[in-house]
Amino acid sequence: MSVAPPILYIQDVHLTHGVAPLLEGASLSVGRDDRICLVGRNGSGKSTLMKIIAGLTDMDDGERFVQPGIAIEYLAQDPDFSGYKSIGDYVLKGLLNNEDKQRAFQIMADLHLNPEAAIAPLSGGERRRTALAKVMAPQPEVLLLDEPTNHLDLPAIEWLETALHQLNSALILVSHDRRFLSNMANTTIWLDRGKTRIMRKNFRHFEDWRDTELAREEEEQHKLDRKIAREEDWVRYGVTARRKRNVKRMADLMKLRQQRRDHRGPEGGMEASIVAGERSGKLVVKADKLTKSFGDKPVVRNFSTQVKRGARIGLVGANGAGKTTLLKMLLGELEPDSGQLRLGKNLTPLVLDQKRSGIKKNWTIKDALTDGAGDQVPLGEETMHVIGYMRNFLFHPSQMRTPAHILSGGEQARLLLARGLRQPSNLLVMDEPTNDLDLETLDLLQEMISSYEGTVLLVSHDRDFLDRTVTTVFHSDGDGVWMEYAGGYSDMKTQQKRQAQALADKASGELRKEKTGTTSKPVSDKPKAEKPLGKMSYKHKFRLEKLPQEIVTLEETITQCEAGLADPALFANDAAAFNVMAQSLETARQALAAAEEEWLQLEMLREEIEDSS
Repeated sequence: MSVAPPILYIQDVHLTHGVAPLLEGASLSVGRDDRICLVGRNGSGKSTLMKIIAGLTDMDDGERFVQPGIAIEYLAQDPDFSGYKSIGDYVLKGLLNNEDKQRAFQIMADLHLNPEAAIAPLSGGERRRTALAKVMAPQPEVLLLDEPTNHLDLPAIEWLETALHQLNSALILVSHDRRFLSNMANTTIWLDRGKTRIMRKNFRHFEDWRDTELAREEEEQHKLDRKIAREEDWVRYGVTARRKRNVKRMADLMKLRQQRRDHRGPEGGMEASIVAGERSGKLVVKADKLTKSFGDKPVVRNFSTQVKRGARIGLVGANGAGKTTLLKMLLGELEPDSGQLRLGKNLTPLVLDQKRSGIKKNWTIKDALTDGAGDQVPLGEETMHVIGYMRNFLFHPSQMRTPAHILSGGEQARLLLARGLRQPSNLLVMDEPTNDLDLETLDLLQEMISSYEGTVLLVSHDRDFLDRTVTTVFHSDGDGVWMEYAGGYSDMKTQQKRQAQALADKASGELRKEKTGTTSKPVSDKPKAEKPLGKMSYKHKFRLEKLPQEIVTLEETITQCEAGLADPALFANDAAAFNVMAQSLETARQALAAAEEEWLQLEMLREEIEDSS
């Protein structure tokens, strides 16, 4: 079976914003079965590249090709709902056939959206679900999703993963959610310093691959530096008598120097830490049978816990389950309807909320970091010049007077972190801290939380972030019931499965007892001992020795073919060569699968013989 040509590609895309180049030769091709994640630092141009792929933004130079008849749907980070009164008006706009309309109503039902509900009062999560329903309903050939999990709760994220797996669309995803990308993508494209690099593997391999690529690049620059040094030494000591006949060598040296000057090294990482406050008491919070309702809806019911100094606690649940309400009660900011709350001594909380409050609309970045006074940033008992502090959070000095409200979502998230982390604390409270942060900033935030000497309470829908940061999870089971689980999110899911299995086994046993009047144990026949298998044949031994090298050779062939097919220009310039390479790729894949299966069978045979001897 041959590999189909790309249905969409962009090649050698260049785009400059202001005076700085944003894209410098970015390329990308999409096949019908591709599931691509596009990753890169905040400000690297991911959203801009998505808009170019969607045909919504012009490029300065480059090529964009879409096969005739291919439909593309694009989910922006901030969809435009202006001009629409209800959810149904927005989602059904442009749907012409009954099948698409029926699918749209089914998706709205799955996402708990009322088609008649007004757009204006919708929350961030409801707006995100509405926008997803609109782009998924027509089942386009290509679906572009820019931060689709932002503002979604965990049930909605898990529904989205299932729905996208069932969708017959090629996907290009931009997301900060590691678990979501690992579950969805079979190809990773890294947008770095204006160029794209491709890895034909799942996202979970990305960070190791990225580090290898950066190390290789650093080694190449070292080699270039050594070559320039040798040529400069020649200029100083060997050119005097041969200047006229070595003009070309001098010109080559000039080119090497220019190449070194033009090289854009990788961006540095953030350098930040949490300013520690005075040590709090050993007991941070003690809650006894807290209860809170809004009208007839119970949000927290008879919840009791003790939070000790140094705990890392994650609050998890669907939107509207009461996570923020429980958080506020634990901080003493909201009175419970009943129950007792005791706060520990010497608490200095630092609260970073998802509304990014505290930054005035007319403030610049400098104002937000200095509270509009002077050019020094207060850091506990010390101060730091605002330019240096900005650099620590990857802001360029030229952005000092940039209005805070025009920053991108990722830049606003970094600014909120920079502003909040100035203050000393021993209780860190974070409400959805991961929204819009790039992977590198998430890594830093995780490291800061791990090394923080105080106590952490955080609300998050990011499963991977929870697994990496918290040691206890408070989970809403619905109807105001909150359960406490040891470990992170994955540990919680494991415990829930065990509890569900235990309940099912108990119910099954009770049902069996009712039917028979007694309990019965399953009977298992003990298998008879089998006769020893003897020795492996020479033919089997030979194949077992040769197969690993065959597998390596086939994997190299597949890598070479995939690299060739990743070139968007190949099909346009030489369709015959594209088809030959695609056929070679398919043949190698089939041969690899057969070789791996043969090796597995022989290895199992070898183990059985050794065990029986």
